[in-house]
Amino acid sequence: MRILFIHPNYHSGGAEIAGNWPPAWVAYLSGALKKAGYADIKFIDAMTFDIGDEDLRRGIADYAPDVVGVTSITPSIYKAERVLQIAKEAAPGAIAVLGGVHATFMYGQVLAEAPWIDAIVRGEGEEIIVDLVRTIDEGGWPARRDAIKGIAYAQDGKAVATAAAPTVKDIDSIVADWSLLNWDKYSYIPLGVKVAIPNMARGCPFTCSFCSQWKFWRDYRIRDPKKVVDEIETLMRDHGVGFFILADEEPTINKKKFVAFCQELIDRKLDILWGINTRVTDILRDEALLPFYRKAGLIHVSLGTEAAAQLKLDLFNKETTVAQNKKAIELLRSAGIVVEAQFIVGLENETAETLEETYQMARDWKPDLANWSMYTPWPFSDLFKELGDKVEIFDYEKYNFVTPIIKPQAMDRGELLDRVMNNYRRFYMKKALFSYPWAGSGQRRRYLLGCLKAFLKAGFERKFYDLGKVDYWGPQSRSKVKFNFDATRRRAADEDVEWQVTHKRPASTMHEAAQAMACGGGKEQLVEQADDAPFEPAIMRESATPHEHRAR
Repeated sequence: MRILFIHPNYHSGGAEIAGNWPPAWVAYLSGALKKAGYADIKFIDAMTFDIGDEDLRRGIADYAPDVVGVTSITPSIYKAERVLQIAKEAAPGAIAVLGGVHATFMYGQVLAEAPWIDAIVRGEGEEIIVDLVRTIDEGGWPARRDAIKGIAYAQDGKAVATAAAPTVKDIDSIVADWSLLNWDKYSYIPLGVKVAIPNMARGCPFTCSFCSQWKFWRDYRIRDPKKVVDEIETLMRDHGVGFFILADEEPTINKKKFVAFCQELIDRKLDILWGINTRVTDILRDEALLPFYRKAGLIHVSLGTEAAAQLKLDLFNKETTVAQNKKAIELLRSAGIVVEAQFIVGLENETAETLEETYQMARDWKPDLANWSMYTPWPFSDLFKELGDKVEIFDYEKYNFVTPIIKPQAMDRGELLDRVMNNYRRFYMKKALFSYPWAGSGQRRRYLLGCLKAFLKAGFERKFYDLGKVDYWGPQSRSKVKFNFDATRRRAADEDVEWQVTHKRPASTMHEAAQAMACGGGKEQLVEQADDAPFEPAIMRESATPHEHRAR
């Protein structure tokens, strides 16, 4: 069996301004397949290498695969569909397989618009892909496809979904095969080193209405911290990785396991810097541990502050307050950790005043970095359904956090983009002139100057926020911005969207164990954390002064 994985060539000017990110999905799927005895696997990263259609066609034909697998998030879905169309033309006998979060929930629409796709993997794919490849290898495709749990396919012009596959219960058994990637290309601009995105836990017990990840992973499961550090050590030793970001939605949910992870990094003296995304409430909870996290190498925390106005926080089902956001940022900066504040803008009730409020909040809170993301209503999220006809753009290629999908009632999309850019200009100009050059010394200062370099590089190349593609050149051009929405794209019918999930929305807050369990996961971890003796990191037993814990 010859298996070919392809990452579609999609770019949006968002997170990639910081560098090229290694596609972790192919490493985890390949690891599962090789463990099952399927070792003839090739990977083409069309995104990182900017591979065009014709070069891709030749690469597929030369390899002559039996199975072609592609993944897709919502904005890259059309690119993914096109990749598999090319694959069917270049290797007609190959089985075309699509996975990822978008196809998981939108398989009805995807199969209708891309009938050349043979199978869609719904949900996390390690066990499903092995079952699918084994069935194909044994000659059971398509006769036995209805027995494969967790897939969807077209039959007589209709989408058919088999029974849902169980989630991977023993995630410690998953071993990623990172050797398929060309590591020379995966660089992190702020530090000038190779970057990786390993996974510590899957799922999230929180149910923010704009998010899809809690629906995709279904259960909250966490790996043995020692095994995660084993993987990081392998990435450093075998592939020269010098920085990593944990892929988890919130790696600090399980405090005990996260502390053990940090202690393991310290004990092994790996001396590697890393970053995470997490919630404000976890930072407040762990105030005394922040110097310990910094000692373990944590240098960058991206906080889901999301909105300046409490009204928006409530709409998004965030259990945080404006005052908590400010406090968490202060704590992180005091611990020598670079802190990034995330703001979601561009809802239907956005005004010039609310956008200015987010800027004033950013000035008051004093994060090191700030990011204004356009509200992007995933077409399978709860909030998308609730917004109804307020969503008028169904060109999913533009669902990328930098394109205004919702048109505010009080302004047009060009003005919205211009005012967001004005926030960026003012915030980073002040940081560049009055903050970063004097942000202490050592790692923290170098990191911030590296972030500034990444911003300047993306701005010079016109890649930041997709400005080059929409022809935005400043306030004078805001009335001429061209978002180039594909008006032929239509909203999916409700029956073509998988809305059903195993989670239940919480009644109120989420930090009580019982409520967290009610929202669909994490019972074992939460019980373990509550019942076991508290894990006391070594740093808490040392008589170190606060100054010894600062970034050097």
